[in-house]
Amino acid sequence: MAYADEQPTIAVKGKTGIESIDTLAVNEWDIPTTHNSLLYTMLFSIFPGGGQYYTEHYVRGGFITGIEGLLIYEVYINKSWQKDRVLEQAQPFRDSVAIFTREMMLGNRDSLEYFQQKRNEFASRVREKSDKKMEQEDLRYAENAWLFGLHLYSMFDAFGIWYNNNYRSTELRSMKKALLWSIIPGFGQMYNGEFGKAGLVYMSIIGASASIRTSQRMVEYYLDRKHFVEQESPNSEEYEKIAERVTYYRKNRNQYIWGIALIYLYSMGDAAVDALLSDFDNPLHLAILPDLTNGGAQALFTFDF
Repeated sequence: MAYADEQPTIAVKGKTGIESIDTLAVNEWDIPTTHNSLLYTMLFSIFPGGGQYYTEHYVRGGFITGIEGLLIYEVYINKSWQKDRVLEQAQPFRDSVAIFTREMMLGNRDSLEYFQQKRNEFASRVREKSDKKMEQEDLRYAENAWLFGLHLYSMFDAFGIWYNNNYRSTELRSMKKALLWSIIPGFGQMYNGEFGKAGLVYMSIIGASASIRTSQRMVEYYLDRKHFVEQESPNSEEYEKIAERVTYYRKNRNQYIWGIALIYLYSMGDAAVDALLSDFDNPLHLAILPDLTNGGAQALFTFDF
C-alpha cells in the first residue's frame, strides 16, 4: 500500500542509493594508488617509465623502459657503430680512387683508358658506401624522433594516471565539444581525460612527420645522384638501382603522409566515441532499484547506452 507523503524514486546519474554499487571502482586501467603527488609523478617521468613506477603501474613502466632502452641503444650506440663501419669499409676504395687518379695524371696515354675504368669502378663503390651512410643517418634521425615521441607519450600517460586517480568522472561528456576540441590533434582526448591516448597521437604525429622529412630528403639525394649518372651512363645498372631507390623513398613518404591523415581522422573519431561512452561505467546503467510509486514493490531495471 502506497502512502500519500511518499516521494517517487528519482534516478540520479551516478547514484543508485545503494552504497555497494555507488562505491564500485570504475578505473580498472588506472589502478588506484596512494602516490598522488603531481610534482613527483612528472619529475619521475623524466626517466623512461619512471612516472609509471611511481604511480605503481609497474607493467606499463616496464614496457616503456624496455622499448625506450632498445631505441636508445639503436640510435646512439648501434647506429654510431654502423656509421664507423661504413666509413672503415669505404676507406680502401677512396685510397684506390686517389691512386688511379694520380696514375691518370702521371701515366702514359696508352694506359689512360685502363686507369679511367679502374678509377670509375672504385668511385662507384665509394658512392655505394656513401648511399648506405646517408640511409643510415636518415633512419637514425627518424628513430630518434620516434624515441622522443615515445618519451612524450610516457609523460602524458603518467599525468593521465595521476589525473584519473584523483579526478576520474563517469559523467556524460558532450560529443559536440569533443569533436570541436579534436580539431586540434590530441585535444579531444584531453577533453575526455584520456591523456595517455593524447600522448599516443602526438607520438605518432611526431614520428610520422620525421619519417616524411627523412624520406623526402632521401628522394632529393637520389634524384641528384640519378641526374648525375644519367649524364654519364643512363643505361647502366647503377642508374637502374638509383631509380628504384627514388621510387622506394617516394612510396615511403606518401605512406607516412596518408598515415598522418588517418591518425588525425582517428583522433577525431576516438574523441567522439569516448565522449559518447564517457558514462558507460556509471553504475546506474546496470542497477535494480525499488519502485514504490505504483503501489506495491516493483523492480526497476535500467540499462542504457
